[in-house]
Amino acid sequence: MFYEKLRENKVRCSLCAHRCKIAPGKRGICGVRENCEGSLFSLVYGTVSSEGVEHIEKKPLFHFYPGSFAYSVGTIGCNFRCKHCQNWTLSQVPLEEAYTASLSPQQLVQQTKMAGCQSVSFTYNEPTVWYEYTYDGAKLAKEAGLMTSYVTNGYISPEALEKIAPYLDAFSVDIKAFTEEFYRDICSAKLAPVLETTLLAKKLGIHVEVVNLIIPTHNDSSDEIRELSRWVCKNLGKDTPLHFNRFYPHYMMKDLFPTPVETLDRARSIALEEGMRFVYVGNVAGHPHENTYCPECGTLLIDRGFMEVQEYNISPEKTCPKCGEHIPIVGEYPGFSKA
Repeated sequence: MFYEKLRENKVRCSLCAHRCKIAPGKRGICGVRENCEGSLFSLVYGTVSSEGVEHIEKKPLFHFYPGSFAYSVGTIGCNFRCKHCQNWTLSQVPLEEAYTASLSPQQLVQQTKMAGCQSVSFTYNEPTVWYEYTYDGAKLAKEAGLMTSYVTNGYISPEALEKIAPYLDAFSVDIKAFTEEFYRDICSAKLAPVLETTLLAKKLGIHVEVVNLIIPTHNDSSDEIRELSRWVCKNLGKDTPLHFNRFYPHYMMKDLFPTPVETLDRARSIALEEGMRFVYVGNVAGHPHENTYCPECGTLLIDRGFMEVQEYNISPEKTCPKCGEHIPIVGEYPGFSKA
């Protein structure tokens, strides 16, 4: 899917914003799509590097079927080169050196249902580079009555997103910073296509939540956080869940220190000042702003342990039990502790 044939058996991949021009016998930036005699092939269809049952909150998706379980799967490869990647052994390792197993789309759906999960989540590495498999898997999942989600860097091309959108329910998109310099120097990518994709996902009716991993000295200035928050509020809406997550040293950025909690709290305060109503602090066990509060009266609505719902106080009508404010939650909670 999504490539054009060029002269001399070269091809141009149109799956993501890189739009790689690939010579015969070579692979794109992702490392898993190869030009075989003038035709572009995925090398990872049905190839799984990681799979398992997880709380949907781990994606993170806080306003999408809260308290439910997602069958999470990933493969090998990525179209970014993030120096801080926590899953670099999956995203950056050569395919030939990876430990993988086979899992057909049909088996994926079967295992999801057998595990009692309500959704399938394509995660761990960038799902865009696994597109044909995620497309088939998402389509079968929807036919089986399951929900689907992408945990993504947002670099998928507009045409590829439009094709899979009817079978994609949620989009946890990582806007890694709000400067082109960061994307160029840290990710070997560009910011603009990520913003365009995020806007398109919203337009296509996919539930969108935004994640920003705050890295000390790289994307933690108040001005940058304010610009990001302002953009999300203006373009995606004030009710869009916005997650500021804590960085821990990984991969090629082990010389840095973990994000101070005070920095995350400052980011949250800035986002609230800019009009955002549901702003979360992540990767900090026990932090009170991992919870959901009513933006009008401050009532605790969802009490989360570390990525797990402990208490759910939103009414079946999706309103605050104290003041009646509508709370934008997609899907039903599996069981009400209070309602």
